[in-house]
Amino acid sequence: MIPATATIGKTDVTATALGLGTNAVGGYNLFPDLDDQAGIDLVQAALNNGINLLDTAYVYGLGHSEELVGQAMKGFDRSKIVLATKGAHDFSTGTEVINNDPEFLTAQVEASLNRLGTDYLDIYYIHFPDKITPKAEAVGALQKLREAGKIKAIGLSNFSLEQIKEANADGYVDVVEDEFSLLHQDNAKEMMPYLKAHHMSFVPYFPLASGLLTGKYDKNVTFADDDIRSQIADFQEPRFSHALAAVDQIRPIAKAHDATITQIILAWYMQNPLISVVIPGAKHADQVVANAKSMAIRLSHTDYQTIDDAFNWFKTTESGKSLADPE
Repeated sequence: MIPATATIGKTDVTATALGLGTNAVGGYNLFPDLDDQAGIDLVQAALNNGINLLDTAYVYGLGHSEELVGQAMKGFDRSKIVLATKGAHDFSTGTEVINNDPEFLTAQVEASLNRLGTDYLDIYYIHFPDKITPKAEAVGALQKLREAGKIKAIGLSNFSLEQIKEANADGYVDVVEDEFSLLHQDNAKEMMPYLKAHHMSFVPYFPLASGLLTGKYDKNVTFADDDIRSQIADFQEPRFSHALAAVDQIRPIAKAHDATITQIILAWYMQNPLISVVIPGAKHADQVVANAKSMAIRLSHTDYQTIDDAFNWFKTTESGKSLADPE
């Protein structure tokens, strides 16, 4: 079966509906005990199993993820890879600052191209909005890079709907990346329909909600104080119990498709008309291979609606973000 694909915004960039998030590829500042070769292996597993979109960012390992992704792509046909990265984090003063200044973004793109070992990016996202730079001015800098052939599609990440509208004043924005999952549906109320209506793609991050949507947890699970999951509201009551109950309703559908709960959840995202590409992360190549199998699953209308209905509680409960945005 040929995987479903999505055209990014108004561009000619075509991605598989399932991509790969690479924050655990070289993201040593985000995860402990990462292995560089394991990161390279899982990127190559994605490319070898029909996934063509790779999503990275400067802040994943402060450039190290980009370096590893670049190494992993060697030997593959670059023209068949959809390469996305993100920038906005400025450490030049010794502390983390979000910076959307046009000169800074231009320099960031050039640095990313160098680390990735490529002469163009299929998608470049402004990773977070700053509090100073006019949004359309920041996007205008990326448009100049697009005209120079350095970028094919312009993206925004972690922008509010009002900020998206401001940034897209000249119609240059093609794609928005933000949090959305069956446990975090705030963006489905206004942002995602707006993007669809204005021919902008939507790419959700944290689609598996830190593993809570994989079916691997039960009510007895506990986390150490230094485990980030102990700080996330999804793992606290009442959200945790509602999530477990909803996931339990997916088990019969997974069994009927001879699939895992993770694969069924990913298939649901790929059939959601408001979503263009879903980008689950992974730490090991076997996880990527398993996720790739979800591209062959076609849910019936009844299955799709059953999954949708199972998470109704999360539609009517404001979820907020799993992790706070940087200042």
